[in-house]
Amino acid sequence: MQLWLIVAIVVAMLAVIFALQNAIPITVSFLSWKFQSSLALVLLITIAMGVLMSLMVSIPSKIKNIKIISGQKKKIRELEQIIESKNNYTEAKKEVIHEEISTDEMK
Repeated sequence: MQLWLIVAIVVAMLAVIFALQNAIPITVSFLSWKFQSSLALVLLITIAMGVLMSLMVSIPSKIKNIKIISGQKKKIRELEQIIESKNNYTEAKKEVIHEEISTDEMK
């Protein structure tokens, strides 16, 4: 948690330095749109859009992995219950056999 905060602060400081050093106004043209803004702002917006698009692309695989992990955890719980019931059965069987041996020895 603290490492992420430190990294975020460093990135923010670098972004501020970058913006201060690249305050040159430029004209951006896209299809019929034209607007003028600082070079730093255009680049930071472009980077932010790239980050958002990469997050949107990765979300479906994250959701799929979460579903798979959830299913596997459920299967593990079921198998652990089966193992526990078999262990209980084995212990009960051992006790019965031990009691039978004890009663046979008494006769």
